[in-house]
Amino acid sequence: MPFIRKYAIIVFGSLLIAIGTDFYLVPFKVLDGGVIGIALIMNYLFHYKIGLVIIICSIPIFYIAWMRNRAFFYNSISGMLISSIFIELLVPFQYYFLYYIELGPLTSSMFGGFLLGTGLGLMLRYEASTGGTDLIAKLISNHTVLNVGVIIFLIDGLVIGIGGLLISWETFFYSVISIASGGLATSICTLKGSRNLQLK
Repeated sequence: MPFIRKYAIIVFGSLLIAIGTDFYLVPFKVLDGGVIGIALIMNYLFHYKIGLVIIICSIPIFYIAWMRNRAFFYNSISGMLISSIFIELLVPFQYYFLYYIELGPLTSSMFGGFLLGTGLGLMLRYEASTGGTDLIAKLISNHTVLNVGVIIFLIDGLVIGIGGLLISWETFFYSVISIASGGLATSICTLKGSRNLQLK
């Protein structure tokens, strides 16, 4: 039963991430941090498929995880694959969502970030995640005095900073709002009774 519940949460969390990405962030060229942010940059600049870029960019990270942290690998591979697939499956419905729901870039950035943060936060409660740059941050923290959270923040800042330079100032501004909203949602989901993903 716990196994079924965990994977139900992974599927639901992945769906929230896909909805936030396709329906709220992409229409206004807003970024998220980490691997999803890199995939969004590639989509905005070269029209590459977001889900495919996420999978490709995650390969070296999951290779490192397989070699150094099997628990991270097993707890994250499903979330990464399912969320990537959902992102691609929901693309055809983006037109209908935007037709019926009219939101400005500021509101959309807030909602999009909150949905992504909620999806990730729910996964973290059940010791799962989408992988991303968490492992890289942990490895760097093992060899420096920096905290994992600080390193993740710096990586996210680097991603949206590059995205802002390559795309527009508005992209950077709204991406900061999205990441802040996502961080708040993740904190709420993992605040009480959480069983955060342990990276040892």
